[in-house]
Amino acid sequence: MFKNDSSINFAEEFSSKIPALTLLTTLGYEFIPPSQSSAMRSKVVSNKATDQVVLLPIMRAFLAKQTFTFEGKAHPLSDSAIDKIMHELNPAMNLGLQAANEALYNAMLYGVTVTEFIDGKKTSQTVALIDWNNIDNNSFHVTEEMVVQNTEGTGNVIPDIVCFVNGLPLAVIEAKRPDSSREGQSTNAQAVSQHIRNQKPKFIPNLFAYSQLLLAVNGNDGLYATCGTPRKFWAKWVEEEIFEPEFHRLKKPSAQ
Repeated sequence: MFKNDSSINFAEEFSSKIPALTLLTTLGYEFIPPSQSSAMRSKVVSNKATDQVVLLPIMRAFLAKQTFTFEGKAHPLSDSAIDKIMHELNPAMNLGLQAANEALYNAMLYGVTVTEFIDGKKTSQTVALIDWNNIDNNSFHVTEEMVVQNTEGTGNVIPDIVCFVNGLPLAVIEAKRPDSSREGQSTNAQAVSQHIRNQKPKFIPNLFAYSQLLLAVNGNDGLYATCGTPRKFWAKWVEEEIFEPEFHRLKKPSAQ
């Protein structure tokens, strides 16, 4: 889970990033190495960074399992319908980040409507991108150090942790060391600043067009928000249903 790089911040790795990844995998997220994540996000075999942020084969695999009922019979989605849905998932960044995020939120919540032809008969069907009725029908993945090319193609931005549902990047996490060089200021403030910067037009707003949850963690506490949230409205994360001892057990499971 480490970068092969002398600039690794081991304080961040051990105090916040590794516990976060451990908790996520304990909760059922499958860890994907950064190199595998990059390959899944690219439509061509390439070692170059990409601005594509969806795990394409995972989303397509989910759609390939979906069926619709027409005249009393179940039918799988056609390849053309799957292609159309994948195209609809491209964020409309020309409308601005907030509008793009809202459009993708609606698609994830309500599904995408496509046209199918069965024996020459036309039918419109709404296809779910996430199975909200049966959680086990969805795929959960997480990766670290996800390299995303900026909008100008002049450099890369690397969020610490990204969580996916059916290949869609729904949560972005920035992990910081617990001790701050700035007296009286939590290192989570730095993580929030990174989130806000990365949403700007010249950085990687296309990732945040999909994200429904943003987190800043430092091993001691966490802050959360959604796309476009101003700094002053980031809220402290509080676990309401998991007591503190159980939470620590999940973060640091005992050896089997």
